Amino acid sequence: MKLDDFSQIDFKNAGSLPAAVKAVLLGAVFITISVLGYYFLWSPALESLDTAKAKEQELRRTFLYKKNQVINLDGYKQQMLVTEKTFGALLKQLPDKSQMDGLLTDINQAGLGRGLEFELFKPGEEKQAEFYAEMPISIKVLGTYHDLGAFATDISKLSRIVTLNDISLVAANKEAKPSTADGILVMEAVAKTYRYLDADEIDTKKKSNKMIKDKSGKKG
Repeated sequence: MKLDDFSQIDFKNAGSLPAAVKAVLLGAVFITISVLGYYFLWSPALESLDTAKAKEQELRRTFLYKKNQVINLDGYKQQMLVTEKTFGALLKQLPDKSQMDGLLTDINQAGLGRGLEFELFKPGEEKQAEFYAEMPISIKVLGTYHDLGAFATDISKLSRIVTLNDISLVAANKEAKPSTADGILVMEAVAKTYRYLDADEIDTKKKSNKMIKDKSGKKG
């Protein structure tokens, strides 16, 4: 087979071409058809196949996740009951608005019951959160080291949540040591107590937050 054989091809008489030339031409035609077929047919099909495989894997993961949820449904329900019970118990430790005066009296009585002398007992301004309000109470009391410690213990045992923060302990008599059991000490602290917001307060708070959000959106 020579190159001249290809330059002198007469496609009208293709049947009389040498066998080697026919083989080369058929090979070229096959390669051309294969390339065009891959580009126009097989390539889009392979892309669709890859997409389908990816979708299959995603659906498989979703199925396994849902299956796991169903299997553990009873466990989730049990956890929910425990959470609701715990939340309910904690909520009971938050007084409502009408019970705050009684709680403040309990804190004051806890100090008086230990023989402490109050120099300051001043409720501060409430700070509202999502469903509860925090009230700080500035206190300054005089008493012995033992009685002040007992007072702090009594506060922690109240049926309502009360915490002592920013505690400062100094001797009333500058010559006495703060750890002296019989010396009179001055304790300053911020007692924080909490109450849950009633339905009207929560509704008002939501409306206020919505108004603030709407104003911020308009400015943006």
